Amino acid sequence: MKNSLRVHAALSLVALIYAANYSLSKDVMPHYMGPFGIVTLRIVGAALFFTVLSRLVAPQDRIQGRADTGRSIICGVTGIGVNQLLFFSGLNYTSPINASLLQTIAPIVVVLASAVLLREKITGARVGGILLGAIGAATLILSRNPTDAIYPNATLGNILILLNATAFGVYLVLVTPLMRKYNAFTVLARIFQVGALVAVPFGWRNVLETNYAAFPLYIWSEVIYMVLFLTIIAYLLNNWALKYASPALLGVYIYLQPVLAVLIAVSLGKDHFTWGRALQAALIFGGVFLVSRKPRPQVPLEPVLD
Repeated sequence: MKNSLRVHAALSLVALIYAANYSLSKDVMPHYMGPFGIVTLRIVGAALFFTVLSRLVAPQDRIQGRADTGRSIICGVTGIGVNQLLFFSGLNYTSPINASLLQTIAPIVVVLASAVLLREKITGARVGGILLGAIGAATLILSRNPTDAIYPNATLGNILILLNATAFGVYLVLVTPLMRKYNAFTVLARIFQVGALVAVPFGWRNVLETNYAAFPLYIWSEVIYMVLFLTIIAYLLNNWALKYASPALLGVYIYLQPVLAVLIAVSLGKDHFTWGRALQAALIFGGVFLVSRKPRPQVPLEPVLD
């Protein structure tokens, strides 16, 4: 299989893994295990895995220097610890479709964070995209849906998911220099170790107090899915695909995830898709599309000869 086909297969599988999680997590939370307990199991499991893998793949590679160490700590806090705590807390309160749509705001946050942290210019088209995405997100957060009776705290959940997408967007900007300088597994090991330090104080009690003997087989399989596929395999596939995939291609797969999430949620009877949500999705997708477009390089003017 050629690399291009492998990249498409990897990114499609990652999108499917993430999309299925929006519905599968609903089976586990909050009846069998609380969101902080799930986050703790995920992050601690991934921290152990990536720590061992980094020692095997790049035993001499170490994050060095005060600046890189500080950056890795901030990445672990924003991209792993806070990010996951916000995501699963929000998903616990809101519907799978709302959560999947709001997650696509992350590229808009990346552009804003790049402008603030890296002083990159924002073009007029990107400003329009930011406003369009913001309108879509705001209407989605504040709107009333047929699932309101099932998710009475959906507004709070929507806000937590939006904060999660914001934290993840900032993380993507901050982690890029580390990924270019060090082995990817060295960086992943460090940020998951930091993330574990953030998550464990919130979730250790939930992990210890959970009645695992009451888990049916399908709940065990979904917990294993969230630890193994959602955390470890998805990160491995994403990092491999990033070596070959263009930003434009990655942008296409941003749109695939919520589409798959909608199909899975509706087919499992866990959510409903309405025309109002379709309009909100169109606004968010349109905003992300405008923001993700690279500005055209300016062609220098030819000198005028007298």
